[in-house]
Amino acid sequence: MSNPPDPPAPIALPAELAGSGTLDRLVDRARGYADHAVSGNTRLAYGRDWAAFARWCRIKGADPLPPSPELVGLYIADLAAPSGKTRALSVASIERRLAGLCWNYAQRGDRLDRRDRHIASVLAGIRRRHARPPMRKDAIGPDDLRAMLATLGHDLRGLRDRAMLLTGFAGALRRSEVVGLDRDRDDTIDGAGWIELLDQGALVTLRGKTGWREIEIARGSSDRTCPVHALEQWLHFAKIETGPLFTGISRDGRRALPRRLNDRHVARLVQRTALAAGLRPELPEAERRALFAGHSLRAGLATSAEIDERHVQKHLGHASAEMTRRYQRSRDRFKVNLTKAAGL
Repeated sequence: MSNPPDPPAPIALPAELAGSGTLDRLVDRARGYADHAVSGNTRLAYGRDWAAFARWCRIKGADPLPPSPELVGLYIADLAAPSGKTRALSVASIERRLAGLCWNYAQRGDRLDRRDRHIASVLAGIRRRHARPPMRKDAIGPDDLRAMLATLGHDLRGLRDRAMLLTGFAGALRRSEVVGLDRDRDDTIDGAGWIELLDQGALVTLRGKTGWREIEIARGSSDRTCPVHALEQWLHFAKIETGPLFTGISRDGRRALPRRLNDRHVARLVQRTALAAGLRPELPEAERRALFAGHSLRAGLATSAEIDERHVQKHLGHASAEMTRRYQRSRDRFKVNLTKAAGL
C-alpha cells in the first residue's frame, strides 16, 4: 500500500538563492497572498476532494501521484456509477471534485490535463447520461420575507438576523457576501467588501465572483422592512464601529462578539424563519426545509423586482442576461404566447 501523498509545498525561495531578512519577509508576504488566492470555504472543499480521491486510490491499490488522466477517468466513472450501496454523485458534484483535483495537483507543482481523452470523453458521457436540470432553491418574495421577519425577536440577535435577511434580499447577495462584509474599507484581511451608510441608502462595495462591484441598497417604504434602517439599528445597539459587519452574539444575548459569522448561518437563518413563518405549508417539513437556502434571498429579489432586466442583471453582478433569467424563477412565464401569435 502506498504512503499518503505529501501535502502541497509552501511558497519558498528559489533553491539557488540564499535566505536573508528581506527575502524571508517577502516569502512570508507571498505565502499570505497565496493563502488568499481562493476562499477558505473553497480551500476546505478542495481539501476534502483530495482526501476522497486519495482514499479511493488506497482502496484500489493505486497511487494518486504523479497525476494520471487514466486513473482520474476511472475515478469519475466510479463516482457516477458506483458499485454496491454507495450513492452516485451528481454531474455538478463530479465536476467540482475534478476541479478540486486539478487545484491540488497544481499546488504540488503538477498538472492534470482535463482535456485528455481519458477524462474529457468520460466526463462528456457522464453529462450526456446523467445530467439533470439543476435543483433550484425557492425564491422568497416580499410577502414571504415579511412573514419571516415577523418570527424574529427584538433583542440583539433579532436585530442582527433582521438586518441580515433584509440586506441579503435587497442587495441580492450570496450568503458568503453577506457575512463577508466589513463595517469599513480594509477593516480585515478576510473581508469580501464593506458598506457605507448614506442619506439615501447603503452603498455596498463587494468583491464577488465577477470582480469588484458596487451595489446600491436604497431605503424602503417603511422602517419595518427597510434594510438600511435595520442595518442602522443593528450597528447602533451592537456598537459595531469596525471589523466584520455581522458577528456572533454572547450567550446572554447582550453584546456582539468580534467573531465573523460563518456563511452557513445565512442558510440556517433562511430555513429556520421560512419554516417558522409557515411558508409552503402544503409540503412535508423535510421538503419545505430543502426548498430554502441563502440563494432564496438572491432569487427572490431577481424575481420580485418589476424593473428593466438590465438593472437586475447589474445588481446581481451577472455577465449575461441569460444567467439573470435563471434567477427569475417564474417571472414573465407565459407572458409572451407564441402559440397564439402563430395563429393557433
